[in-house]
Amino acid sequence: TQLHDSISTIPLFSCLPFLLPKVQGTHPDCSVVLHFQKREAECLQRIRNESHSPGQAGQGCLTEWDGVSCWPGLPLGQTRGVACPEILNVFKKSKGLIQRNCTEWGWSPPSPPYHSACQLETLGSNNDTEAKARHFVTIKVLYTCGYSMSLAALLLAIGIFCCFRKLHCTRNSIHIHFFTSFILRGTAVFIKDRVLFSDESIDHCTMSTVTCKAAIAFFQYSVLANFYWLLVEGLYLQTLLLLTFTCDRSYTWGYVLMGWGVPMVTVVVWVLTRLQYDNHGCWDDYSSLYWWVIKAPILLAIFVNFLIFLNVTRMLAQKIRCPDLSRTHKQQYMRLTKSTLLLIPLFGVHYVVFALFPEHVGVDARLYFELVLGSYQGFLVALLYCFLNGEVQAEIRRNWGTWQRSMESNVFNLATQDFTA
Repeated sequence: TQLHDSISTIPLFSCLPFLLPKVQGTHPDCSVVLHFQKREAECLQRIRNESHSPGQAGQGCLTEWDGVSCWPGLPLGQTRGVACPEILNVFKKSKGLIQRNCTEWGWSPPSPPYHSACQLETLGSNNDTEAKARHFVTIKVLYTCGYSMSLAALLLAIGIFCCFRKLHCTRNSIHIHFFTSFILRGTAVFIKDRVLFSDESIDHCTMSTVTCKAAIAFFQYSVLANFYWLLVEGLYLQTLLLLTFTCDRSYTWGYVLMGWGVPMVTVVVWVLTRLQYDNHGCWDDYSSLYWWVIKAPILLAIFVNFLIFLNVTRMLAQKIRCPDLSRTHKQQYMRLTKSTLLLIPLFGVHYVVFALFPEHVGVDARLYFELVLGSYQGFLVALLYCFLNGEVQAEIRRNWGTWQRSMESNVFNLATQDFTA
């Protein structure tokens, strides 16, 4: 009878993904599914308890889960009613009443049906559904192209910094770490997509494998490292301005510990917390209270970077107005600050704005900023710190000229040898 009684609820669950608002997170529709799973688990536990209690067997209908509500046991010939589940964006009414009778053939079908008594939310048309599907496919194509471009540009930039000895310095070493954090972030996105969406038949709401959780943990670590290496870039720039270009190399290890160590500690704490108190699903639900273990350090890094942005701007204005400062030093200050001063607000402003609103507000804007525009940030970083860097360009031109002269000399020697031979 349970299968028969649940037939009317099948269309409801098949349409859930199109009823719910899209919120930040990998599986935005899972909160409703998990709600029903929790109610089902409670009902099944009640059924097990009743099966072990004396005096429960006999004439009548036993406790039953029909896919939406739990129906407590009832003597033969009686009627029981339950209220509509209080779930936003699924049912319009929460005070509707559904009744079922206990007959000699078992429980009767729900009367009136759930979609009638509780007024199911209006579903979008097939055209709307197809348009949304195309929209998300387009976003995925855009951010896949963006991360691919960023990875190629970042790897090339790291190769340039490593190949030329004159570019080996503390500043460029920090840039390499910053580039590496972007590479990790792009790689983590591809791994996460591969693990979560490689098989369309997988129920993502109940997927709780070690591989899935490891992919999400690695993704959170790469995002944290990305923000903290941006913070290191800001701190290093401020240190240079304060110490007038006499930065001690001993600070480098402190920067490394901050850029890689703080995110590692944060993610370890988050993983242990989820294992202990909230170990369900794939850990990709941003509605969890424990998400603040990750979110709070990110907001802290953004806030500190914003303060650095204001302080560096103030110091730069003071130094440029200083009459004793030579034109060469002014150009040095401008070259060192333009990239970081551009990146700090670019990386943090929209995160601060979105942090002030609930997760389901401005979903389209979140997707656009965090997925599409965010995927091209690595390319922008490589462009500002490497490809448009005058020092890098001069070094490449110098080595290119040396290589050309060497090749011309080799060709001349070869031709001379052939002629004399």
